[in-house]
Parts: sequence; C-alpha cells; structure tokens
Amino acid sequence: MKNDVLSTPGHLISLAARGFARLSEARLKPLGFGVGQLPVLIALRDGKASTQRELARFAKVEQPPMAQMLARMERDGWIRRTPHPDDGRSSCIILTKAAQNRMPDAIEILFKGNRDALNGFTEDEASQLVNLLTRLIANLDQIASAATSPDNS
Repeated sequence: MKNDVLSTPGHLISLAARGFARLSEARLKPLGFGVGQLPVLIALRDGKASTQRELARFAKVEQPPMAQMLARMERDGWIRRTPHPDDGRSSCIILTKAAQNRMPDAIEILFKGNRDALNGFTEDEASQLVNLLTRLIANLDQIASAATSPDNS
C-alpha cells in the first residue's frame, strides 16, 4: 500500500462512494428523486432543518448549490416554501405530500442498496465498517475545521 496510490483508503472510499451514488441514482430515478436530494428530504422529514441555511449546513454544501437544488425540487413538486414566522428575508421549506408519500419507498431502496453492496459481510463486519467510516468522517471534519479556522489565516 505504501507506494500504490490506488490502494489508499481515500481512493478506495472515493470509488465506493461513486459506486453507491450510481446505484442509488439509478434506483431512485423511477421515484423522481436524485441522490443529491436525499439529505434535504431526510432533514425535512425528520424536522432537523427548515430553512435554506439550515439545509445547507445539514447537507454540508454551500448556499448557492443548495439554492439551485431547492429551486429544482420546488419545480418538481417535492418541496414548498412558506414565509418564515420570525425572519421576513427567509422562508420555511417543507415537504409536499407527494414527497412524503414517496419517502418510504426511497428509504427502502437505499437500505436495499446497502444490503446488496454489503453482500457477504457479516453483521459485525458491516457494523465495524460503519464505525470506522464514522470516525474517518469525524477526523476529516476536524481537519477541515482546523484548516478554515481564523487561527490558521
């Protein structure tokens, strides 16, 4: 592994992420959802966010791409905007009934994709993989935070 950049965790995780994205995109397409919309759909469904700013933070994307995605989702009938009760410059974003009705199928599709991808893994191996990836993501988030902190300017 020392000299083979194609065998590094970063490269292999990138390949796995792209594979999951392709699989999810193909399986979600008949429902009208895109894989990039999932964080928004989940956040709105679970009440974890309701404004564009909160959704961008939750999904870990910048505001301009979030604004574009929300515009497409509104056009496609997945979300609806309502005036924010405390901030006239902002709006609350909610799922439409159509999106709510399709969410259970979308979630089952995603779980099935994960089961299919982990075929041959034991339950302990799958759990260990999730734990390791969770720690890796936390490390990456910490590195990114440190790189953008005012102390490093």
